[in-house]
Amino acid sequence: MSRTRMVWSKGHKALPKADWLLEAVPGVGNVGKLVVDSLVEGYESELVVKILHPDLPPHATLDSDGFLIPPSLDIHQVTLPKGGTLLTLSSNFQPITPAGQYEVASELLEACKSAGVGRVLILAGLAAEPGDDAVHLVCPSAEDRGAMEKLGLPISTEHPSAGIIGLTGMIASLAPTFEQPAVCAVAETVGTSVDVVAADRLAKWIDDSFKLDLGLALDTTESTAEKLRSFFDLDEVAELDALLGSDGDAESEAFYA
Repeated sequence: MSRTRMVWSKGHKALPKADWLLEAVPGVGNVGKLVVDSLVEGYESELVVKILHPDLPPHATLDSDGFLIPPSLDIHQVTLPKGGTLLTLSSNFQPITPAGQYEVASELLEACKSAGVGRVLILAGLAAEPGDDAVHLVCPSAEDRGAMEKLGLPISTEHPSAGIIGLTGMIASLAPTFEQPAVCAVAETVGTSVDVVAADRLAKWIDDSFKLDLGLALDTTESTAEKLRSFFDLDEVAELDALLGSDGDAESEAFYA
């Protein structure tokens, strides 16, 4: 039995039908998260549901109204500049156990399948050398690969060579078991905590590849980046690692990957 809780916003009992759901959580360079958070903050958006799980880090935070809220993964419906809508999932956290990551991924994919979400686009970063700026498109099934090839997009079968860990890897790889179309876009980044340049490149790649017309400007992404830098202050991360019993190395790396 899943321990995941879906706390729906007023007026919602399920995900709205959408062609796309863009997903990103903290990771290398926070590249995907910058894109998703910039969409939510830069355009008209509505919170649809908060996903709660007991394996999210025990880190309650203050919201914009000064209320104390539990850690969650939030799904928003975003209205794009040209009038289209899409769904986004983002969070400052992810479950810190493999079981929690599996359960949240499964609950999300079940909700997407039930709602008729056309495709889940998972966004992530890949540590690379300065000057490397490729975006690797990775597919979890032959059906997904065929759909991308019909769009004329090159598919990566070698990168990321070490795979993808954490919630992002679970969502991408489990999608076919729920018959939910999905694809993962992995942008190379120098690996700084918040890589605005790589995020801007990834947003433009999405526009060019899928004709989504995200219309994100670099200054919008930079504004979001400042908030992320503030949240992921090293002292705060170290404090959380200590609370969770981490030595600050392997476990911390897995948590944010």
